[in-house]
Amino acid sequence: MTDIRHDPVAPTRTRRLAPGGVIDAHRHDDHQIVYAGRGVLTVTTDAGSWVAPGTRAIWVPAGVVHAHRAYGELDLHLVGLPVTENPLGLDAPTVLAVSPLLRELLIACTRAEAGGESPERARLRAVLLDQLRASDTQQPLHLPTPATPLLRALCDIFRADPGDRRTLAELGRQVGASDRTLSRLFRSDLGMTFPQWRTQLRLHHALILLTGRTPVTAVAHRCGWSSTSAFIEVFRRTFGHTPGSHPAGREGRADAPEPPRVHRARTASVQP
Repeated sequence: MTDIRHDPVAPTRTRRLAPGGVIDAHRHDDHQIVYAGRGVLTVTTDAGSWVAPGTRAIWVPAGVVHAHRAYGELDLHLVGLPVTENPLGLDAPTVLAVSPLLRELLIACTRAEAGGESPERARLRAVLLDQLRASDTQQPLHLPTPATPLLRALCDIFRADPGDRRTLAELGRQVGASDRTLSRLFRSDLGMTFPQWRTQLRLHHALILLTGRTPVTAVAHRCGWSSTSAFIEVFRRTFGHTPGSHPAGREGRADAPEPPRVHRARTASVQP
């Protein structure tokens, strides 16, 4: 990332981004919660990308250089928190499960900011922090960026075509490495296996296609699943609902399904 902007205070507000809209690389001295009430949001750092549909938010710790990109019409809700307020003790960008209550709190906090400080807004923020403490982290929605040039070359092949179904041995012949070497690099560099990384990349791409209202069968094919039913099952296990009911283009649905609970893991140009 170049030309990094430093905005000391992380804003609390709502803004709208057009499809493909970006917020260039910047950092804050505050923590920030980023929630897309409509559309799909990606947050990118040097360590990788995090994706968030309407049932997820992204925690961005203070000082982390990050950029945003919108897929579909994006209603972006930004909540800044002082560096002393870190209810989950997170020191790396993390995707958070957003319950219906937390979703409404995030939307209300960003819309109430225009009214300035008030006892009512302070109480709203306190409830928001309580709900954050109860939120689960969603590490499967993190797509790490490889540091090894050999692995970067292989991952770039899949970024260009997530539907590529070649085996690791077949890809190894293209990049000049054995499948054993590549398997070792995936574990040591990215902390996951090749099938795990590929599945996460495909899920990222599937969210983007669904936001563009691509039919489910076409999404399954373009993302490389062996069948539509296999895609639906992986999607449902990850997001808690089927791709056919994915809330593309609708903000803050009160009837949205509750995100699945997973075990908490510790891991780690437009003005925002």
